[in-house]
Amino acid sequence: MPWNPDQYHKFQSERAAPFYDLLALVDVHENLKVVDLGCGPGELTRQLADRLPQSDVTGLDSSPEMLEKAASFARVGLVFQLGDQARLSGAWDVIFSNAALQWSENHTELIPSLFSRLKPGGQIAVQVPSNHNHISHQIYRETADEEPFKSILQGFQRIAPVLTIDQYAQILFTCGAEEIVVFEKVYSHVLKDSGAIVEWISGTALVPYFERLGQHKERFLQAIHEKMHTALPDSPVFYPFRRILFSARKPA
Repeated sequence: MPWNPDQYHKFQSERAAPFYDLLALVDVHENLKVVDLGCGPGELTRQLADRLPQSDVTGLDSSPEMLEKAASFARVGLVFQLGDQARLSGAWDVIFSNAALQWSENHTELIPSLFSRLKPGGQIAVQVPSNHNHISHQIYRETADEEPFKSILQGFQRIAPVLTIDQYAQILFTCGAEEIVVFEKVYSHVLKDSGAIVEWISGTALVPYFERLGQHKERFLQAIHEKMHTALPDSPVFYPFRRILFSARKPA
């Protein structure tokens, strides 16, 4: 998918908040081999690398546009590479992923696959949005199912593969993980109005729709704006954003 780093960065501080909660779950040691799956524009990967002294950190992303931005954060011990997070190879001390695994399908297979790439004693730490039932997501899915967009999109709908916290905990237990921590947290954002929420999802959830809509993108956006204003007419608007965070360790 063609990602727009500038659109994604419009809510940089709000998007960064869960990263720091996830980072706090990572045990600090020296000389670790670390991968950040879905590293995006790189500035948060740099903070991850700075937290883990004398470690080798690789930021992996499938977007050339994001990696072009990330290149400026590279340093000794920190590199960025193009790659598919769902096909991770190698062996790692830490597998870290902040708001990226939701773009890979079938988490019942993905999480065990990633866990198998941990070295003995290694740690996985993941954060994924679990906001797919918010009214904004309901509205864009509803709009995509209406004409003319349904025909233009050829019936396309992108359903988030994110599981429940109980399911992630069970998967990790089945993998033989230790020190399992799984929780869901609501991040309370106050935005200017409903239009700001549309701007937010334009940098994430709507990207695969934009890719398919072509010249009809603006018409699609306008329909969503109108519905969102009806649903959330207040200004400012409260935007509760649910996210799942989990961490576990492979037995030594």
